[in-house]
Amino acid sequence: MENSKKNILVAPLNWGLGHATRCIPIIRELEKNGFIPVLASDGVALQLLQKEFPHLQSLELPSYEIEYAKNGSDFKWKLIKNSPKMIEAIFAEKRIVKKWIAEFSLQGIISDNRLGIYSKKIPSVFITHQLNVLSGKTTWISSKLHQHFIKKFTECWIPDIQENPNLTGKLGHLKNSSPNLKYIGPLSRLEKKDLPIKYDLMVILSGPEPQRTFLEKKLISEVRRFSGQVIFIKGLIESEQKIVQQENVIYYNFMTSSEIETAFNESEIVLCRSGYTTVMDLAKLQKKAFFIPTPGQFEQEYLAKRLKRNGFVPYAKQDDFKIENLLQVQLYQGLPQLKKEISWKQLLMLFERE
Repeated sequence: MENSKKNILVAPLNWGLGHATRCIPIIRELEKNGFIPVLASDGVALQLLQKEFPHLQSLELPSYEIEYAKNGSDFKWKLIKNSPKMIEAIFAEKRIVKKWIAEFSLQGIISDNRLGIYSKKIPSVFITHQLNVLSGKTTWISSKLHQHFIKKFTECWIPDIQENPNLTGKLGHLKNSSPNLKYIGPLSRLEKKDLPIKYDLMVILSGPEPQRTFLEKKLISEVRRFSGQVIFIKGLIESEQKIVQQENVIYYNFMTSSEIETAFNESEIVLCRSGYTTVMDLAKLQKKAFFIPTPGQFEQEYLAKRLKRNGFVPYAKQDDFKIENLLQVQLYQGLPQLKKEISWKQLLMLFERE
């Protein structure tokens, strides 16, 4: 690769689409600041980045093989059962990174929740909003483990602010802060635009299977009883975009970032998962929403409960949701807009060494 001094590996975890989508503004800023991002992931996360940045080199990483349980209450056991595969993938990542540093003359690494993507030889950044990893009774173990990995990185960037009100609560804040933690402010690939409202409701799905499909089936039958105009984005990354109109609902299998930005801005309210990337997008776009957390995913359940308790956004469990629940949205104030401009020049100076 020419201009090899400037090559930065950007590697998001393939778990839903959130990790990949929140890397989009980082990749754009790297390019603006004269760096050459090299993209690396697997599965739909890699496909999404390839669609967004067809001109950039992309590499495939081993999959963590994260599977969701069909039943939310089995979620943790499924993860524990899969952990040997995950550990294997982390070790494989470490071997691959060693090879890639030489092969692509990498000058830095940005890993979004991929635990094996770092090096002692070059500046390595870890991006996470979870300094504490909620896992029920085992929260203290999962959190300590995660913090142990974070310490191996040069810096850890948290896409939130340190003071209150913030978006992550105890997920992204420790009692004793460690020196490599940097609160960079929320990350969103989207911009707020003043567009006329075309849709009364936007439904946007994401997250791993089989729960994405379960929610899709449920919401397709629920939105039939909704009286206004609906735009429904299924979050299926496929080779071609498919658009289907059925009565008052227009369905998309997926949208590019610019199409999603327009759809958000043209929608009155949003029905979605309470994944953190979506929370950051909604805060930036100042859109009112209703959350349905992924069953058994402690982090999404915590965020939904906390944001409801603070009077920002209502939520319902997946099995309990009825379209009438959307009437509650008007009783909530919407997410707080956190006015923190990310100082990219300063952040990226980490990679500006000779």
